[in-house]
Amino acid sequence: MSAFAPPGVPRPGNANQVRPQPQQQAPNYDPNAMVESMQNMSLNRPPSTLAGSAARSSPFGQPPPFPSPSPSPAYPGGSQPMSRSGPPPPGILARPTMPPSTAAQATFPPNVAPGRPTAPSASHAPPFGYRPPAGSLPSSVGAQTGVSPRAPISGAFPGGPVTTPAAPPAARPAFASAPFATGPMGPPTGPPSAPVNNGPPTFAHGGVAGGPRFAPPGGPVAQQLPVAPPPTDQVPRGPSMRSLMASPSVSSPLAPPMQSSSSFSRAPQAMPPPPPSPFAAQPWSMRSEQMPPPPPVPGPPQPPRLFGMPPPLSNQSMTAISPAMASSGPSLGGPSKIDPNQIPRPIPSSTVTLHETRQGNQANQPPPATSDYIVRDTGNCSPRFMRCTINQIPCTADLLTTSGMQLALLVQPLALPHPSEEPIQVVDFGESGPIRCSRCKGYINPFMKFIDQGRRFICNLCGFTDETPRDYICNLGPDGRRRDADERPELCRGTVEFVASKEYMIREPMPAVYFFLIDVSMNALQTGGTAAACSAINQVISDLPEGPRTMVGIATFDSTIHFYNLKRALQQPLMLIVPDIQDVYTPLQSDVIVQLSECRQHLELLLESIPSMFQNNKIAESAFGAAVNAAFLAMKSTGGKLLVFQSVLPSVGIGALSAREAEGRTNITSGEKEAHKLLQPADKTLKTMAIEFAEYQVCVDVFLTTQSYIDIASISVVPRTTGGQVYYYHPFSALSDPAKLYNDLRWNITRPQGFEAVMRVRCSQGIQVQEYHGNFCKRIPTDIDLPGIDCDKTVMVTLKHDDKLQDGSECAFQCALLYTTVYGQRRIRITTLSLPCTSMLTNLFRAADLDAQFTCLLKQAASEIPSSPLSQVRELVTNLCINILLSYRKFCATVSSSGQLILPEALKLLPLYTLALIKGTGLRNDGKIDDRSFWVNYVSSVSTPLAIPLVYPRMIPIHDLNSREDDGSIVPAVIPLSSEHVTDEGIYLLENGDDALIYVGNSVDPDILSKLFGTSSVEEIPTQFVLQQYENPLSKKLNEVVNEIRRQRCSYLRLRICKKGDPSGMLFFSYLIEDKNSGGLSYVEFLVHVHRQIQMKMS
Repeated sequence: MSAFAPPGVPRPGNANQVRPQPQQQAPNYDPNAMVESMQNMSLNRPPSTLAGSAARSSPFGQPPPFPSPSPSPAYPGGSQPMSRSGPPPPGILARPTMPPSTAAQATFPPNVAPGRPTAPSASHAPPFGYRPPAGSLPSSVGAQTGVSPRAPISGAFPGGPVTTPAAPPAARPAFASAPFATGPMGPPTGPPSAPVNNGPPTFAHGGVAGGPRFAPPGGPVAQQLPVAPPPTDQVPRGPSMRSLMASPSVSSPLAPPMQSSSSFSRAPQAMPPPPPSPFAAQPWSMRSEQMPPPPPVPGPPQPPRLFGMPPPLSNQSMTAISPAMASSGPSLGGPSKIDPNQIPRPIPSSTVTLHETRQGNQANQPPPATSDYIVRDTGNCSPRFMRCTINQIPCTADLLTTSGMQLALLVQPLALPHPSEEPIQVVDFGESGPIRCSRCKGYINPFMKFIDQGRRFICNLCGFTDETPRDYICNLGPDGRRRDADERPELCRGTVEFVASKEYMIREPMPAVYFFLIDVSMNALQTGGTAAACSAINQVISDLPEGPRTMVGIATFDSTIHFYNLKRALQQPLMLIVPDIQDVYTPLQSDVIVQLSECRQHLELLLESIPSMFQNNKIAESAFGAAVNAAFLAMKSTGGKLLVFQSVLPSVGIGALSAREAEGRTNITSGEKEAHKLLQPADKTLKTMAIEFAEYQVCVDVFLTTQSYIDIASISVVPRTTGGQVYYYHPFSALSDPAKLYNDLRWNITRPQGFEAVMRVRCSQGIQVQEYHGNFCKRIPTDIDLPGIDCDKTVMVTLKHDDKLQDGSECAFQCALLYTTVYGQRRIRITTLSLPCTSMLTNLFRAADLDAQFTCLLKQAASEIPSSPLSQVRELVTNLCINILLSYRKFCATVSSSGQLILPEALKLLPLYTLALIKGTGLRNDGKIDDRSFWVNYVSSVSTPLAIPLVYPRMIPIHDLNSREDDGSIVPAVIPLSSEHVTDEGIYLLENGDDALIYVGNSVDPDILSKLFGTSSVEEIPTQFVLQQYENPLSKKLNEVVNEIRRQRCSYLRLRICKKGDPSGMLFFSYLIEDKNSGGLSYVEFLVHVHRQIQMKMS
């Protein structure tokens, strides 16, 4: 195997520049399957196989500009794992040195009907609700790739700064059925005639695969706005405010009253607002004529708008709130004359925005992360993959400090695209590998400038001039661009995927290994955790990747560890017990992990029998640390995914923990002195183990099915260090939680993902990476190691200045991710973003990205919680918000009256989100330690679209679903998080992307209760609630709403019933953050507080 080529060595000749192609997928992939199954969704039966369905037209409005070549017979499901010398790999079209004059004629394998795309994108998640027929994936896929002993991957980059090329999300053949699929889930809910249990609903192709996670449901829309990129200066975040409160002498509100029909009126000068996510593949015709160019951002600042002034120019927007306190004086407790209906709130919309990333050689400001948009990559990457907190880069560190804002990137390299977006193109440069800058190792991208008739190019990251490889030279056009730029994805797209050459590998790509580790201690068996885990694993086996490269293993544990020999030659699985939990070992290493095709029957038999085998187990102890370490030893030679199901506090063996929480009293509240130390790991044992796991490419996911304290602060160290995830079911219910456990496990293994990844972000001169934040292991300063990376994981990259930037120039950021797909292909995913630099503070506020700014603030708060008292973290968060608004008031709105609270238009929801964070699970005093630890862990890798609903949930009324007007959206219009909007006669659903509460008022019409819950009184609704579908329109609509939200969030939300007057009702009202409660001020009071603080600092 060839070694890494040092900088500056001659590049091997490459006569064939290959034509890019979309990433391969299963031959039977049908992108339209989702549209039909979405319309015919049946929650009560599994989706039917679509293998024999007729050919359908492509869901994309037009074919990709890069023709898709015919796949190789040897590799119908994906391209070869690596490039080889000689002719180009099968399935990849050799590119002539001159631009081709005609598109390649695609051919189809015999089992694919003409008209079906054979190679969907690397980033396209396959359709849900569809399973390929048995045997559709030839056994030859991946057969040439053996398993070699595995050493730490860091050795792959000898000498000098490590380069981190990027690779695509693992292209799965097709999801065997929906990630939230129907099927027997947990205990049956009754005889066949009883109401059908709404277990995992069936999702269609556009569902989870494409959706932004927080698509605010669209209420009635006053007017249909044109599909166009948002203006560069405005973000549709709430009513565009004028003075909402007058000075004491003014008796009437200065702003026009809101429309009575809804408290979410359209902003007068707003652009298309954030749309929701009903994703069906629509034939968007992406023509540039549809999109008027946005107004240019640079320009002289405009004076702030005051009451009575003419409307502002289009590039200056702000919100002015004039606090007029009542005559009782300036006391905060006094009644305020702010109209609660007029303060800024998120505006839901059902409009889909078409976003071109660049226009007229200028970066377009991205739409809000929580909106529904379709991206057309015209040079900059999609904001789904990389989003900057400010879309213009300050020229100096002083200017950034003055603004009070954060400068950071939120990178989600494998994010799910919208189904209507073009696939990411795959380019193979052959043995020579992708073209790179010889100084900084940056990858070729649309912003590298070719000079000297194309014979040299200037790196946009470090400014170094390189020779163009001879076989890559092309003449320049009159505009200075290469004549073939629009035909080469790497020269015209912000996101592209390169096939990794041998220099990026020190061994064969690893196989797809899945090892399941199940707690069988007494408590796990009695609560149903063991049975739920075995049932879920048994059902997802069919969703694991097909082919000889997929390997599985299984073990159980209590105070000892039990491995199982699954070799086909045995009559039945053989249990092998490891009693030593201090110095663990793995018996018969070669037989503990075997090919799935060899052991499927044994594995299914074993999973069915485990709950009965251990049903009389009286051992209460759990050797979690020892079991995880033993499983790692079995996986050490290959790497892979370790999925652990744990039910009790680990109490014996390596890494044993004590019930720290109960040392003073049960569920010690976090408001007490030193309580934050309970949010730190108990010791370094598990951290040391986790670093070794990451070194050998083992990614650990932990599913906690518990009813008591389990010390998530200590356990979560392992998933966080290895690129994994914690799933938390507390208190675990054997009735209602198995369905969620199954769906979480299924999405975990079927979502687009990759193994043994390395990532690095490079910046233009003048800016450098300060720190990475997320779930990874970091062994050298410049790179992060990700044993597992998937479409849900986000890494925050904070930036700092190391030099002054030039006003009017552009600053570029490039993320490179090198990793292995589940089919053993080594790929490099390159994501490039180029933004203008500015020396004007007003431009920074105009170009601020609210969602990214707040997500950055949220992640910083979460990282502070384990090391600081909560009161300090709350103060820190509040001050960060106040300092941003103070800077705007002081330097950009100097003409305004001091009696007005002036909010920049782009950040006018920042006070609302800040208040929501302060009063949320992470920062309120009355939470349980494990709940807070889980929240901190969840936030560390949460994506931008899910960060907003996590702190500011979505609340909708569900008692009047039948009576509301049909506006085309499934989910009703949201209502503000205030008790003023909650009545005793109503039923409300509140969801935050991870959990959902259904609040039932005391005086609900018995007829509505009967239709939705099958009972005539609130008291009869069971606490352990499972949503049923009854034979009436209201019940069907509620099920549709719940399933649509689950699809948008890529999460099977737990549903909990909340009733007025008991603790569950208090839990519901604690989420109504606009009200005053024990957790803090009301929204109106918080705005007054922020204004006072600004006034004090100004004076």
